[in-house]
Amino acid sequence: MKPHHTAGGARLRITRWSWLLAALPLPALAVETLGEVTVQASKQAQIGIADSASEGTVTTTQLANRPLLRPAEVLETVPGLIVTQHSGDGKANQYFLRGFNLDHGSDFTTTVLGMPVNMVSHAHGQGYMDLNFLIPELVSGIQYRKGVYAVEDGDFSATGSARIDYQRALPVSFVDLGAGQNGYRRALGAASTPLGGLTFLGAVEASSNNGPWEQPEHLGRTNAVLRLSSGTANNGFSLSALAYEARWTATEHVPERAIASGEIGRYGALSPRDGGRTHRYSLSGDWATTGSQFGAETATKASVYVIDYGLNLFSSPSGFINGPQGDQHEQADRRTVWGGQASRSWFLGPRLFDSELILGGQLRRDDIGSVGLYDTVLRQRTNTVREDRIRQTATALYSALKTPWLPWLRTSLGIRYDRIQAEVTPLGGAFNMDNGGTASGSQTSPKLGLVLGPFGNTEFYANWGRGFHSNDARGATARTNPKDGMPVEAVPLMVRTRGSEAGVRTSLLPGWQSSLTLWQMELDSELVFIGDEGVTEPKGASRRHGLEWSNDVALGKGFHLDADLALSRARFKTPVNGGDRVPNAIPRTASLAVSYDEGGRWFGGLRLRYLGAYALEETGQEKSTPFWMANLKLGYRLDRQLQFSLDVLNLFGRKANDIEYWGGACTRNELNAGACGGGNGIDGRLLHPLEPRTVRLGMRISF
Repeated sequence: MKPHHTAGGARLRITRWSWLLAALPLPALAVETLGEVTVQASKQAQIGIADSASEGTVTTTQLANRPLLRPAEVLETVPGLIVTQHSGDGKANQYFLRGFNLDHGSDFTTTVLGMPVNMVSHAHGQGYMDLNFLIPELVSGIQYRKGVYAVEDGDFSATGSARIDYQRALPVSFVDLGAGQNGYRRALGAASTPLGGLTFLGAVEASSNNGPWEQPEHLGRTNAVLRLSSGTANNGFSLSALAYEARWTATEHVPERAIASGEIGRYGALSPRDGGRTHRYSLSGDWATTGSQFGAETATKASVYVIDYGLNLFSSPSGFINGPQGDQHEQADRRTVWGGQASRSWFLGPRLFDSELILGGQLRRDDIGSVGLYDTVLRQRTNTVREDRIRQTATALYSALKTPWLPWLRTSLGIRYDRIQAEVTPLGGAFNMDNGGTASGSQTSPKLGLVLGPFGNTEFYANWGRGFHSNDARGATARTNPKDGMPVEAVPLMVRTRGSEAGVRTSLLPGWQSSLTLWQMELDSELVFIGDEGVTEPKGASRRHGLEWSNDVALGKGFHLDADLALSRARFKTPVNGGDRVPNAIPRTASLAVSYDEGGRWFGGLRLRYLGAYALEETGQEKSTPFWMANLKLGYRLDRQLQFSLDVLNLFGRKANDIEYWGGACTRNELNAGACGGGNGIDGRLLHPLEPRTVRLGMRISF
């Protein structure tokens, strides 16, 4: 059994920025301005507004004093959501929420500036969600929802969604410079200015990092944002252009026994030249206005986008099972994504109980010119396993009616219709040419919500809904296994999910907002496209339930605390491989964060995160090792133009693992000793170690 993993592709060379990074006059400590955004107590301040107990809004204030190792960790402001990495930092992160191993985003959907991040029918994994292009300092807010209860959320939203937006104007222009251990360097410049009645915002970022790995990561990232806007997100427009590129060398997960035997070090690699390159260029526009129609006040929103995306990912997750040249393969993806959405809300007035009626539609088209899997040696292709061209179109219509019947009673009724059509054309692969064809699927998803209260400072919520996630189009049109030509059965293009939850949100004391949620979720199937092998692996139907407790406390005098606890239980309905445990479904997570910023000279934050032990395989006999870790941020403002920050990530130097798997692999020594090879590996624990204590120093110059 092989675990499911991968890495990335770009057009312009990152090395053209190397002179800037090398020239930074910074010490070998590190400036981590990467997390220079901020979050205050708005995650739970939703009484009288929210439709469920598990939704909220994260503001720029909370993120500013939050130490971050990677850009995607801004999503850890969503209570219970965990962000890790099992490969190089140019690859999409791995995510966990509500008892789901989301892999790279299979059941949690994210948009940035209204553009989808999750990729369908992707070379590495369905729903691949690469947020490495995010610039946290520009984030204006994150709106998150959990569950399948919002009509605006479609594919990949079984556990929830996050909508990330950028600021339209900056309070001040600034330059951030950062440096740290292991070759970490970062430079970010951002400015905004009025321009003929409009507002222009621009930002450029360049960074590099080798990480703690014995095989230096050589990560190089460049990022740029241009935005022209007028008005606000609710009454105005914006045009945005984003460009991102990255290149890196990856240290993949490795067998624990290889470290224990001394064959490789704790931060060593089995194979050289894993890694990749990626790019994402996009144009988007959004428009919103208010008015009246048929005697009712209205709010209208519309947006469009086009994305040019590419990835070349080289991975050797199983080491040397297939011989001394290693098991490296390349996953390549080239596509253009375009689409948009539009909605209108009518506020119907007191004669109709002040109801809000919402109508909307969405369109997404993925023109995938080439998506392929290739055997490689040192990044040189030696065999085409499969290569395909895919055209996939998703359309949706939705409507919702939200009615405050009484001061203490609100309801929301919604319905959503989705249809997906896909056409797969084989382009290469000796056993792949019989695959391909067309596939389609549709689903109608009702949504129901009930809110009782507020009773004083307390509200009660009940929600139910249906949702879905899509499967890879190649699995839905498959006839043969592209590796050996054996017959396979096609899978459905869409998989239904059903969820419900009950919760309460309350303000127990002034400044203290708390929510408690009981939830359950069922999936008709956990089919997963295994990009490492080019096939879809059936996992069967599953059931999950759990409890979440989230707290935000304004302590006064600039202090703020948030504390979250999430418990979950994930089981297959029918035993798989001798057991009913869902591998890598984390049953317990907890976090505690304290931040301080009174606007004076000193500011900072401390965050602790706990991950409980989880089953590595279906019987539950093999489990991961639980651990907790802490990150610290400390800052000092010399004056209004100059400030310094110190980030200490993994503050106490915890020697734990970012991720653990159970699967087959073969080391070079094992191959030479005849213990494996010829397609047979040794099952065991595979791990990617947590990065050791990392110190980063930052400097911001404001203008």
